[in-house]
Amino acid sequence: TNYFRMGKSKTSKYYEENPEAAEKRRRYQRKLNKTEKQKKYRAEHTKERRRRGIDGKGGDDVSKKKNGKFVLEHPYKNRARNGADGKSTKK
Repeated sequence: TNYFRMGKSKTSKYYEENPEAAEKRRRYQRKLNKTEKQKKYRAEHTKERRRRGIDGKGGDDVSKKKNGKFVLEHPYKNRARNGADGKSTKK
């Protein structure tokens, strides 16, 4: 299945129709991305993507397991598990 040909998601349609909500989300993301914790997280994952030679090429997400090892997994599976409404299912 080619996921890029499926059309717009409900979320992107919502933000397109509600520019105030979209701006609120962008403000939140800018604030979050400035935190040291988030910078460290991104640096670790980007380093692993570079090591594997897949940085900037799309495809599977690099995900960190509980034991600290990195694995590749489908973005839908990874992002669903890691936070419906910001609530992680990981323990």
